[in-house]
Amino acid sequence: VQLQASGGGLVQAGGSLRLSCAASGRTVSGYAMGWFRQAPGKERETVATISWSGGSTYYADSVKGRFTISRDNAKNTVYLQMNSLKPEDTAIYYCAAKRGFSVYYTPADFGSWGQGTLVTVSS
Repeated sequence: VQLQASGGGLVQAGGSLRLSCAASGRTVSGYAMGWFRQAPGKERETVATISWSGGSTYYADSVKGRFTISRDNAKNTVYLQMNSLKPEDTAIYYCAAKRGFSVYYTPADFGSWGQGTLVTVSS
């Protein structure tokens, strides 16, 4: 499956952005999906993941209550709604897919990756 992330940009602290990850090549209905981010000089970290059906989700503590992951399997697209953005959310955001019917938690669990989209939050 090929993934294309979009929706990044420059936003002021407290603002919102919505990232999209469009899949092609095959349906993502049998895949768990995730959003990850990597800031300069830091390791890639999990932001949020979602099971194939959307029934189970996982969020990093740093984004709980501010970010929402969702998916529309009919559109082969996964979203990340980001509210109350903080400067520390600045990073390149990546989407990824893993074939499976559970929810997964770490970047190492995911085998298919899209290119990143840059999110910059100014103070």
